[in-house]
Amino acid sequence: MKYLYLGDGPDGVSAFEDREIAFADGDFAPPAPPMGMSATLPATGLLYLTLPPGWRDTRHPSPRRQVAFCLAGRMRVTAGNGTVRMIEPGGVWQMEDTEGAGHGSEVVGDDPVRLAIVQLA
Repeated sequence: MKYLYLGDGPDGVSAFEDREIAFADGDFAPPAPPMGMSATLPATGLLYLTLPPGWRDTRHPSPRRQVAFCLAGRMRVTAGNGTVRMIEPGGVWQMEDTEGAGHGSEVVGDDPVRLAIVQLA
């Protein structure tokens, strides 16, 4: 499974990377048969966001390491290096650009963006 990673470069400018989640067979819910599962990341919180149509922010660093799961709507995210990516339903976006100039985001279209965000330790 692929996800979009946004992190700080050595120059303090955020950039995107396409990354892959590694899976291995594991016993997630015995006695169910083994299934593909990823490594566990320690998390500190879960929250949900709704961004209305027309919402746009100014460039900012991520407030903490976090992973966003797009549930509905579309948003455009611009990394510090100028690269633009679209986040759409089903998209997974890991934000680790907690230093430097960060990124900017905006809702695209007439539908609100609904995100589930897991805050990482």
